[in-house]
Amino acid sequence: MINKYEIGTLILRVVLGLTFFIHGLDKFQGGIENIVGWFESIGLPGFLAYGVALVELLGGIALIIGLFSRVVSGLLAIIMVGAIVKVKLAVGFLGNGQMAGYELDLALMAMAVFIAINGSKAYALDQIIFKGKETKNTGTLN
Repeated sequence: MINKYEIGTLILRVVLGLTFFIHGLDKFQGGIENIVGWFESIGLPGFLAYGVALVELLGGIALIIGLFSRVVSGLLAIIMVGAIVKVKLAVGFLGNGQMAGYELDLALMAMAVFIAINGSKAYALDQIIFKGKETKNTGTLN
């Protein structure tokens, strides 16, 4: 039986995965070269746009199905830190009327960090693939 904690974590994992999947898909459908140009315009290497879009797209799918949730969430958290620091921090928490603030990025980052720390077992493909290789988690930090 799945407990309330795991159901809550499942909801976070699926919503986070869906959100990033759609953002990654949008980057490719809207023209990844536009994103490359935008990255370059803010002083980031253009090739980084491909990496971010792929992590969002494939990472989103991985989260939805529960595959490598901790690793993927860690990568997504790093992307959110980058987005906040490089782009959104200057416009403030709520934005400036022309650009959204970092409130959504912060919420997505918090969700990603939670899953990176705690994992998500409910209805996760990891539980089927790696069932015999699970290590006991005591819930304490070493």
